[in-house]
Amino acid sequence: MILVFVEHRDGQPDVASLQTLSFARTLAAQTGDSIEAVAFGPDSLADILRDYGVSRYHSITDDQLTAYACEAWAVSLQQLTDLLRPKVLLAPGSVKGNEVMAYVGALSSLCVVTNVCQVSAGNEWRITRSSWGGGLFENVLIEQDLALLTLATNTVEASENAVDSCDTLPFTPALQTKHFRAQIKSVESSVDEGMSLKTAPIVIGGGRGVGSGEGFAVLEELGEILQAAVGGSRVTTNNGWRAHKQQIGLTGNHISPKLYIACGISGAIQHMAGCKNSETILVINTDENAPILSHADYGVIGDLHEIVPAIIEELKKS
Repeated sequence: MILVFVEHRDGQPDVASLQTLSFARTLAAQTGDSIEAVAFGPDSLADILRDYGVSRYHSITDDQLTAYACEAWAVSLQQLTDLLRPKVLLAPGSVKGNEVMAYVGALSSLCVVTNVCQVSAGNEWRITRSSWGGGLFENVLIEQDLALLTLATNTVEASENAVDSCDTLPFTPALQTKHFRAQIKSVESSVDEGMSLKTAPIVIGGGRGVGSGEGFAVLEELGEILQAAVGGSRVTTNNGWRAHKQQIGLTGNHISPKLYIACGISGAIQHMAGCKNSETILVINTDENAPILSHADYGVIGDLHEIVPAIIEELKKS
């Protein structure tokens, strides 16, 4: 059996978790195993999980677990895996997913393989994982009864493949006060303006070549016409031209739009780590030797402050 740890907000699994369930199906096809899921409530998740191939849903119930507490979550997962004895415990490669799985590995004295891209199952687990922001792929071989894995973001697309039913099984872990030494007490949500970088089908990114915060006005205008989200490279957030939540790159947002329009961005490896999963990349840059052009499907050599307004004018005609 393959057990998938699912993260959710208000009963709605996040995209990374749905991608992880889809990846679990490809792994289950190799091993012939069923797919089961675990989350920290609520029961209503079962209907959604069934659509993604989950036959049993283990709902961890404890009033203390409504807020994130890494050690308590890890102890809960360890106790559940001790009971169920799955072959694999698979989690999304999110901040929480990687942190909780690291604790599970320490508690179980097992290694954890993060940022997994591919798995070949057999008597031993042959795993390919990405590192250095996707600039390096490592082959890992592990021999242990329980494989602890986290999936690299956007490795697969989330896709439905429903099963007939998904049973909900409550599980109450045995927890101690010490397991709640670090716990989230409150969450302050920021109000995002415009479209989300992570879900937008078209993303426009600006870099040093934009020149200033005011220089983004032309990119915002193009974004309105294309119904695209607008973000920036790290240098633009460091300079205060864009908010950090609008950063695209290794330490910012990892995007996977149908079209990414990169304007005035050189294309350092840290930036490419955040946009390499874009279906199509269009680059506008004055430097014909900019590294990002080697990753581009289309490139326009020239000043973005001349080219983007020209594109806007043509789009307004259509």
